[in-house]
This record gives sequence, structure tokens and C-alpha cells, in this order.
Amino acid sequence: MKENTLIEMKNKIDAMTRVMQQVINEISHLRELGVGTLETVKLLPGYEDAIEMLKNKMEEEVEQKQKAKIDGVIKQDTK
Repeated sequence: MKENTLIEMKNKIDAMTRVMQQVINEISHLRELGVGTLETVKLLPGYEDAIEMLKNKMEEEVEQKQKAKIDGVIKQDTK
């Protein structure tokens, strides 16, 4: 290959490396933000009650799906 082509390829690889490093940094930042948000929400009043409500709702949905599977009727959720 020509030297010029190799230099262009090296420059492109360097540019892609910088972009990927920025993506990695952004993912790390978003993870920290998500963890911080979750920890903040945990401190809000009513958090435990809300979690219990979600658990109950999920259990009901699982039971409905199992019943529908047994009955041979699958109800589609269009919400």
C-alpha cells in the first residue's frame, strides 16, 4: 500500500478510537446518573409501598398469562 493510504487509515483509526472513548465515558456517566437517581428515589416517601404495588401487579400479570396459556387464550395488552 502507499504510504499516504496507510497514513489516512491510521488517522481514521485514531479518530474512531477517540469517538469510542467518548462513548465509553458517556456510558459511565449515564450509569452513575442512573444509580444516583435510583438511590434518590429510594429515599422518597412511599417508595416501599410503590414497590409492593409493582410486585403485586407483576404477580397478577404472570398469573393471568399462565391462566391464559392453560386456557389457550392469550390476551394481548394494547396499553
